Amino acid sequence: MSSKYKDKDVGALLSFNGRWVSWAHTGAAYAAFLSALVVGISLHYQKIVQNEWFGYPQEWFPSVSATIGDRFPERSFFMFFIAITSGPRFALVGLWYLLTAKPGHSLPKTVGYFGVFRTITCGGWTFVTSTDNHDWHDIFMISYLVATIPWMFGCITLSPANATAVKYRKYVAGAFFGAIVPLVYFFIQHKVHRVPGAYTTYAFFEWSLVLFDVAFDAVTALDFDTLEIVVKDTRGTSKGAPRSAIEVTKVDKEKLKAAANAALSTRFAWPDVFDAAADIYHGFAFWSVLTSLGLTVWYFPLWHMGISGYEAFVMSTLSPVILAIRPLRNLIVKYQRFFHLLSVAGLVAYKVDDPVYRLFTIGFGVSMQCLAWVATFYSDAANEAKIETRVLSFIFGLLMSSIAKFAWHTNNPIWPIMHAENGGWNGTGLVLAILAALRFTRKRPVLGGDVSRNDKSSSALYALSIGGLLFALHSLLSDTSTMVLWVWEGYPVRGPLSNTHAYYTIFAMTGGAFLGVTTPGLVSSWSAFGIASVGAAVLTLYGEWFGFYGATTLSVYLMALAVPLISSASKKSPALTFGLGFLIYNFMVLFHVWVVAYAFVPGGPLVREHTDWIMTVMMLLIGCGVFNLNTAKIPRQAPKYQKRAQTTQRRKYYYGVAGVLNIFFLIAAFIRFPTNDYKPYHAEDRVITAGIWTIHFSLDNDMWSSERRMRDLIKEAELDVIGLLESDLQRIIMGNRDTTQFLAEDLGMYVDYGPGPNKHTWGAALLSKFPIVNSTHHLLPSPVGELAPAIHATLDVYGTLVDVFVFHSGQEEDPEDRRQQSEYLARLMGTSTRPSFLLSYLVTRPLEGNYNTYVSKKSGMHDVDPSDWDRWCEYILFKGLQRIGYARISRSTITDTELQVAKFVVPDSQERTDYLFNVEAEARNHRVQEHEIPEGWRFPALFRGEGVRGHRYHVFDEPRYYGY
Repeated sequence: MSSKYKDKDVGALLSFNGRWVSWAHTGAAYAAFLSALVVGISLHYQKIVQNEWFGYPQEWFPSVSATIGDRFPERSFFMFFIAITSGPRFALVGLWYLLTAKPGHSLPKTVGYFGVFRTITCGGWTFVTSTDNHDWHDIFMISYLVATIPWMFGCITLSPANATAVKYRKYVAGAFFGAIVPLVYFFIQHKVHRVPGAYTTYAFFEWSLVLFDVAFDAVTALDFDTLEIVVKDTRGTSKGAPRSAIEVTKVDKEKLKAAANAALSTRFAWPDVFDAAADIYHGFAFWSVLTSLGLTVWYFPLWHMGISGYEAFVMSTLSPVILAIRPLRNLIVKYQRFFHLLSVAGLVAYKVDDPVYRLFTIGFGVSMQCLAWVATFYSDAANEAKIETRVLSFIFGLLMSSIAKFAWHTNNPIWPIMHAENGGWNGTGLVLAILAALRFTRKRPVLGGDVSRNDKSSSALYALSIGGLLFALHSLLSDTSTMVLWVWEGYPVRGPLSNTHAYYTIFAMTGGAFLGVTTPGLVSSWSAFGIASVGAAVLTLYGEWFGFYGATTLSVYLMALAVPLISSASKKSPALTFGLGFLIYNFMVLFHVWVVAYAFVPGGPLVREHTDWIMTVMMLLIGCGVFNLNTAKIPRQAPKYQKRAQTTQRRKYYYGVAGVLNIFFLIAAFIRFPTNDYKPYHAEDRVITAGIWTIHFSLDNDMWSSERRMRDLIKEAELDVIGLLESDLQRIIMGNRDTTQFLAEDLGMYVDYGPGPNKHTWGAALLSKFPIVNSTHHLLPSPVGELAPAIHATLDVYGTLVDVFVFHSGQEEDPEDRRQQSEYLARLMGTSTRPSFLLSYLVTRPLEGNYNTYVSKKSGMHDVDPSDWDRWCEYILFKGLQRIGYARISRSTITDTELQVAKFVVPDSQERTDYLFNVEAEARNHRVQEHEIPEGWRFPALFRGEGVRGHRYHVFDEPRYYGY
């Protein structure tokens, strides 16, 4: 490039190599942080290592925020040097753009924008500290971290042909993102579990992020070595001695040539980005419709209390069998767009109010989804690059579904049980689904065929493995909390939590998909299958963190294997591999239900409580596919560059969209991070208001998700503690949901989910505004009927330890089960010498039969109101507490069971406790009028008369109060 001033008598006043911009930036940035650290440790060591829970010696190293933001003079040192850093920082971003910009390429400009945005937000969180304004500090910090992701990946993608620089960038970026996982883990250990020393470990990872962040930008010194920055006097007004004219930028010819040769791998096109995003969203639509089928089918046997006939819609997935008819197959393959658009009908179902017709609509949508996707897999099977992107769309669609469910507290926002009133985004989701389907099918399809005629692998074995894989993906990975609840064992917390540790599952799924693409032969090896089988066994047999390590191992494997398995199976007969595959999947779904619903289906007792059988069969089915893949000799590594250029070019856009999805997940995780704001309603009166409610799996009478309506009633009834029954929704037929997450986070309550989904019960859960000191889960004896779950928890109530029991008895048809359960629970309650209460579903009449086992000297428990003759199921019992009120609140259309509520005063001394344990029945059940008790002891007046939204005091038409 020649200078425009070469004919003028103009000299260069100053010139220096571009790498000095990088060194200036690195030096100033490190000086800012390290000077603050040295000064802070020297002057205020014990103050800056002190946090909200612990100080020295438990905590002995300060966090970044405590070092740079809280005290003088370290804060001044930091701000002085960080201000100096800003100039080299903007210059670094500008030089990077000039170095990487190419005509017709928009990625350099996009990366440059993120670089400028990052620099501005860095100024935000450094000059507005958490002490100044916590919210704005967090906003700037999160924005900075989010912008770091496209900045780092963009710089790696745009790196000039400098192998050393690319290598260092990958190493440093890998270390940066790798440090985030332990960083979050130890922050949770500090913030939630209050582990001494955890914040010190967190601080080391926080400092490492700072060092890696600056080091990543320091690598530009290797690229800027080819740049020369020159200051010229174009008019000769300078009094300085002119220097020889040097061009502003000098690019090595060989490097320019190498960069031109690498243009294919760095080309960036927005249409390809939109293609990848549309494909993945279309995959999301598939999983949204499929996962809603079991949920809408379940509504009917739930309300019929038995087989309803609508269960036949489970077989809607078998539509690919019609691809066995060649003319129909050719027609469907040729007009894929039509069938993909028809499949969107499953997302229109929310517009149908009648549950029966809504199910019909969902069933049609599922059948079209399965048919259209299988036709697409089959038609693209011969093109390795294209089938890979189709499979990535499919499994990243599952990833997007899991992330969306996490953001919406385990409800998918476009499910047919959602609408605007309960948080649904159905309209938006439908419009995007139509646009995605149009773009997904915009390229002309190619008629498929059995492209592997010489392949010795078996179509039937592929069918078995496809069925096992689909079941595994659906049952275990369609929600981030499913496997967390498999290993949940109660308080104190000894394992992962659904809201704060979901990132393990998301990152495992994302990493698994990358492994499946880059090392298809490795993930389809018998060694990988063996490791995954061990992971499945660990998940099934163990709890807490050890069990969850098995879960993450299995998550990586399932997502990884999906890539080569579906790609290879697509080359076979679609009717056999996917038609039979979906039949196997359906069988596994039913198997998955029967292990807990054995009392309601023919032959159910044969598989009673055998989740271990399910996991064994699932892995054996998947093993059939591994056998096929090894027979077909899948290469252990991807083809050489010349053969995979097109594949690599397509692949990076799907990686990018998956990265964006992970960013959305991190944002949702930050929003959902627990606030620890748990405040009882009437602490000044030492009142505890407790309730029991059978929530019927969080589906209301009209088949809408009922969490928000439940939330409103619990809040308005001012409940401090509530037991929820029929609350285990972590199965395919219930949508793999967890109502307790939304209720606990929205209401500010601790939660114990109770016996997990692998314990084969219908569920019992406890929510409390008081800390749960300890909890144990019990499965009561059930020789004939279904298992009866119970929770025994100890709460810290105003400094007094109070025991609470949550229990769901067996069915009326099994009297021996209920007798044994009553004796077990009476012994359990009798072991407690603390003030206690029971929130239960007993299936007995007052004063008759098993009632006299629950209310007995053995248990020490008393009925909350012995005169209430109108009960059959729900009961509240107590001992060692002053019972002051009892009420029954009608359910409206939320569920089939009312909410029963009791108020107790917690004794403030041992003498008062001893008295309450020994008070006579006549005094204990003495009724008083409302005006005779303090206002803080009274029930809300909101539910008197007609009440609100169908909720009112009923049976007695008003609360009952007691005084003694």
